[in-house]
Amino acid sequence: MPKVHKIKLSENFARDVLEGSKSFEIQENDRGYQTGDFVVFNVCDEHGVPMPRHILNDKIYKITYILSGWGLKDGYVAFGIREAE
Repeated sequence: MPKVHKIKLSENFARDVLEGSKSFEIQENDRGYQTGDFVVFNVCDEHGVPMPRHILNDKIYKITYILSGWGLKDGYVAFGIREAE
């Protein structure tokens, strides 16, 4: 069964995710990310304070691809995302 991962995202990257130019995320793999899981972003300002009214917080993204190794720090993954339908 797919999981829903709630992760913080800096406001600096939020617009790029919304526009689709940032279609990936790099995270420590402490949650067991899997293809088919979902991501909900919690947009935060430059001080790490959540921005509860940010438009990206209401969107759900599906993990479409997982990459580990290949130059990534041990224990980290890069995963492709696209807005869920």
